Amino acid sequence: MTEQTILLVMGLIIVAIIVLAIILTFVPLGLWISALAAGVKIGIFNLIGMRLRRVIPSRIINPLIKATKAGLDLSVDKLEAHYLAGGNVDRVVNALIAAQRANIPLGFERAAAIDLAGRDVLEAVQMSVNPKVIETPKVSAVAKDGIEVMVKARVTVRANIDRLVGGAGEETILARVGEGIVTTVGSAESHKEVLENPDRISQTVLNKSLHAGTAFEILSIDIADVDVGRNIGAQLQIDQAEADKRIAQAKAEERRAMAVAKEQEMRAAVQEMRAKVVEAEAEIPKAIAAALKEGKLGVMDYYNMKNIIADTQMRDSIARMGREEVSGEDKK
Repeated sequence: MTEQTILLVMGLIIVAIIVLAIILTFVPLGLWISALAAGVKIGIFNLIGMRLRRVIPSRIINPLIKATKAGLDLSVDKLEAHYLAGGNVDRVVNALIAAQRANIPLGFERAAAIDLAGRDVLEAVQMSVNPKVIETPKVSAVAKDGIEVMVKARVTVRANIDRLVGGAGEETILARVGEGIVTTVGSAESHKEVLENPDRISQTVLNKSLHAGTAFEILSIDIADVDVGRNIGAQLQIDQAEADKRIAQAKAEERRAMAVAKEQEMRAAVQEMRAKVVEAEAEIPKAIAAALKEGKLGVMDYYNMKNIIADTQMRDSIARMGREEVSGEDKK
């Protein structure tokens, strides 16, 4: 063989290898052989069609092999439709197998709807077999005697597959249990009743059918811890007394301010009267001078008036000295 012939043969071999690699990449031949070996009837053109529909064949064929081996009758079209809708085919198939083993009635359509609703259908089946324990945070409630009681509960729930679509989640269960705890403790006459009979809380909460409208069924409510907190009633009374005290102080301050304003008003009135008296006294000498000038008042009358004024001032001084002596003796 010539050198050109050898190069031509090698080129053809390389092209054949590339073409074969492209075909094997596009056509999942190995997956088709695995399906046939597992007893799953699937045509090679169906796998090629999945490639054209942008479906990963392994995401459909492997769960289908698993379901066939478990005795489930599932079609390729249903699995492919669920995959194209954004569902998790492998999780749905695992849930169907688990439900079949646990004798739980669960069809593909129901499982697919639960999966598309955003819930973990496999976890729901597992929770139906093995109930889950949810622990509430510490719930603070106040009894009628004003003592705060803090309660922590453990709620055992089982998934209700029929209500997984449209049913409320764990947060609703916790909120309703907390509400039941607050109601039960609040109706107790004393916090000692709660401490003596903590099972009263669980019985009252269970009787309220708190799981209605949720995706779960409450099996039991166990009180894990009960602690005594603050004396809320006494604290409220202290706060009320402090508020009343501040109100009284404000009213007293208002009365004091009014009294001060009244006193200042009276002082202003007295000063005004004194000013008027001084003004009137200043007019007296003018009136006397006018009376003397007009002859209405004689000189002797004037001196008699002065004597009377002096006598009156003397009597006032003597009386003032007597009062001061009496007050000094009283102090001794």
